[in-house]
Amino acid sequence: MARLNPEQLRASLAKDGFVRIPAAIPADRLEKFREAATEATRLARAGQWPYIRTVGKQFPPWNVEDRDKGVWGVQHLMHPDMPAHLRKTFAESYFDDEVVQCVRDLLQAPEDTLVMELYNMLVRPEYDYALRWHRDDIPPTVSPEEELERLQHPMKHAQWNLSLWNDSSLIVVPGSHKRARTEEERAADPFAAHLPNMLIVEMQPGDIVFYNNNILHRGVYDHTAERMTLHGTIGLTGKDDARARNILQHGIGSWASKSTFAGLGMDPHLEARAEAMQKRLIAMGSGENVGFSQDD
Repeated sequence: MARLNPEQLRASLAKDGFVRIPAAIPADRLEKFREAATEATRLARAGQWPYIRTVGKQFPPWNVEDRDKGVWGVQHLMHPDMPAHLRKTFAESYFDDEVVQCVRDLLQAPEDTLVMELYNMLVRPEYDYALRWHRDDIPPTVSPEEELERLQHPMKHAQWNLSLWNDSSLIVVPGSHKRARTEEERAADPFAAHLPNMLIVEMQPGDIVFYNNNILHRGVYDHTAERMTLHGTIGLTGKDDARARNILQHGIGSWASKSTFAGLGMDPHLEARAEAMQKRLIAMGSGENVGFSQDD
């Protein structure tokens, strides 16, 4: 399958709310990412990594004391407390040339405007689990008028899933990022197995899917199918209170200024990119009293 050019990438994202880039990560690097993901997942499930997403709670904050309910996500992959060899690999995957170029193409942004944001991992719990239909930064209680108004805000970030194994967990309603929910969608059970026109996003190992975080979507996890999917966002400089809340609510502001990418042994140009993007994140603030986008 031919790779989409920048104009096609933007057109697909604008039309559907998501775009898949097949085989974006070659097999040799994919295996390295898999090894790091497997070790980090083991640490999280064993209670040796406190930053996790726990079953039964869809949005932050999560409590490590709920780990026994099940783990469906591993947070803060580039935290300074992450073992150095894992942190290096995760940083290399986040600041990867292919990933960053896609972000620049989608946002039509120069590199010196990019901001380091979230980097987490979505994993299968120990039993089947599903998230409810949602938009990441727009709660379901807003009126149709407010929903539409907020959907019209220009994108100031790119969000992606990088699959390390086959992954069919992400389900979207194409085009729903451009409109308020229909009456049928508003009335539907939040965990409805089907919505009109919904699409299961089928990903192969090494695929990347970029998607608008306010597309109507959900995650459905089959515990029998291995899943480790790197889940990241990169933003743009400029004041945006809603975007700052959406990022800083995860707690990244509490450790970003204590972190350094020097000494990890990364390629020098990746290290320089990481340090520059990190400084722009620090300028966003610590996140104290920023609040949360959603309640659950």
